[in-house]
Amino acid sequence: MSTPSIKDDQPQEKKKRRILTPEKKFQIFLESQRGDTLAGEILRREGLYSTDLARIRKQVKEGALSRLSARPGTPKKSVASQDYKALKRELEEKERVLAEQAVELAILRKKTNGGSWER
Repeated sequence: MSTPSIKDDQPQEKKKRRILTPEKKFQIFLESQRGDTLAGEILRREGLYSTDLARIRKQVKEGALSRLSARPGTPKKSVASQDYKALKRELEEKERVLAEQAVELAILRKKTNGGSWER
């Protein structure tokens, strides 16, 4: 019989995914752009992969472009998908009721005015 090794006795732990704050991501981005420190050194120190740094650079670029393309004035508000669907249903229901009332009004006008639209 063989003796179990240490690896067999202990379950392998998964690395916990580290969530970086936007401020930390921006700090990493700025440090990588400065050029005085190698990107590999930054990645090792922060425990990141090169794909993580590429993703951070892409996020910074997208954020900067969206912010720079914004027009001055009141920002447009976005509505959650669920709220949008509820509002759309409500609008359709109101349009349906309005159309029914328009038909009823037309019928009442014909009855009271002898078919004339004028009063």
